[in-house]
Amino acid sequence: MAKTYGQADIVYSGPIYKCMKVEGDKIRIMFDHIGGGLVAKDGPLTYFTIATKDGDFVPATAVIDGDDILVSSKDIKDPAAVRFGWENSAEPNLFNKEGLPASPFRTDDRKGVTYGIF
Repeated sequence: MAKTYGQADIVYSGPIYKCMKVEGDKIRIMFDHIGGGLVAKDGPLTYFTIATKDGDFVPATAVIDGDDILVSSKDIKDPAAVRFGWENSAEPNLFNKEGLPASPFRTDDRKGVTYGIF
């Protein structure tokens, strides 16, 4: 309805990563398609990881801060990248208030294990 018939008042997607901003030892993640706001289903946000520029990704704490998410880890003091839902078995719990799930994303462009295979 929203895309085909131009009904702008319909939320047709879950949160989609828009951009990030490093804020000290945290990274602020901003989204498109937040609808009425962001929610965590069944407890704290899950499946967020964070890394330094050249370091390994480690599990992160993520909290809703207004229309954004703040991501951090006690092990990372100089964060550079965040990933969300970036594993095969992920069952993330970030949604918009309309009940649509957020899409997995990454803020980095590191070459992965499968780079160049296809």
